[in-house]
Amino acid sequence: MSASLLMVLATLLFATMGVCVKLASAQYNAGEIVMYRGLVGTLFLFSLTRVQGLSLKTKVPAMHFWRSLSGVIALSLWFYAISKLPLATAMTLNYMSSIWMALFLIGGAVMMGGARVDPRLITTVLIGFAGVALVLRPTMGEQQIWHGLAGLASGMLSAMAYLQVTALGRVGEPEYRVVFYFSMGGAVAGALVSLSTPGGWHSHTWSGAALLLAVGVLATGAQLLMTRAYSLGKPLVNASLQYLGIVFSALYGVLLFGDLLSWQSWAGIALIVVAGLGATLLRARNTPKDEQHSVSES
Repeated sequence: MSASLLMVLATLLFATMGVCVKLASAQYNAGEIVMYRGLVGTLFLFSLTRVQGLSLKTKVPAMHFWRSLSGVIALSLWFYAISKLPLATAMTLNYMSSIWMALFLIGGAVMMGGARVDPRLITTVLIGFAGVALVLRPTMGEQQIWHGLAGLASGMLSAMAYLQVTALGRVGEPEYRVVFYFSMGGAVAGALVSLSTPGGWHSHTWSGAALLLAVGVLATGAQLLMTRAYSLGKPLVNASLQYLGIVFSALYGVLLFGDLLSWQSWAGIALIVVAGLGATLLRARNTPKDEQHSVSES
C-alpha cells in the first residue's frame, strides 16, 4: 500500500481506538486501560521479534525509561480526557504536540542566548493556542476545564516523548524496540496506578474484555501502519493526513455519542490543524532527513 493509504488507515484505527477507550471508561479507569493496552502491545511485539529473530536487548535502558515515563503519562492523560470530553475535542488537544514542539524550539533558541527565533514559529504557536481557547471555551461552562487541561498536557508530554524517540533513533535504537519498551512501561505503570487506587481494579464482562483487547490491538496496528507510512512517504504529507484522525473522531462522536460541537470548537480545531501543519513544515525544513521519520504514539 502507498504511504498515504497507510497513514489514512492508521488515523482511522487510532480514532476507532479512541471510541473503544471512551466506551471502556464506563467500566474501567484510565490506569487499567493503559495497563491492558500496554500488555497487548508488549505481548504482540515480543512475539513478533521472536518470529523475526530480532533483539530486544538495549544499551540505553535509561533513555527508554524516560521516553516511556513521558509517553505513559501522556497516554494516561489522553485516555482520561477521552473519557470526559467529546471525542474530537480530546483528539484535537492531543494533536497539539506539533505546536508544543514549535514552542520548545523557541524556548531552546532563547536559552541558547542570542539565537534568532523564527517569527513564523511564534506565529504558529499563537495560532495554535488561539485555537485551544476556542476549543475549550464551550467546556468551561460545563466545569470541564480540568479535563481540557489534561488533554492539553497530554499533547505537551507527547511532544517531549517525540524528542526522546528522536534521541533514541540517533543512538541506533530501532522503532520496534522503542515501542516495545513503551508498551511494557505502560503495562507496569498502569498496574501500579490501579493497585494504589482504591477500587482501582474492576471485574470483567465479555464486552469490557473485548473493548480492552480492541484498544491494544488497534493501537499496536495503528502504530505499525504509521511507522511504515513515515518510512515510505514524505513527512509533511503524512503529518497532513494524520489530522484526518480529528475528522474521523468527530464523525464517531456525532454518530455514536451525540457530540454536537459548537462553531467555536470547529473554528478552534481548524486553527490547531493549520498551526500544527505550519509547525511541522517549519520543523521539517530545519531537521536532517534521517530524523524526520521518528514516530511516536505518545
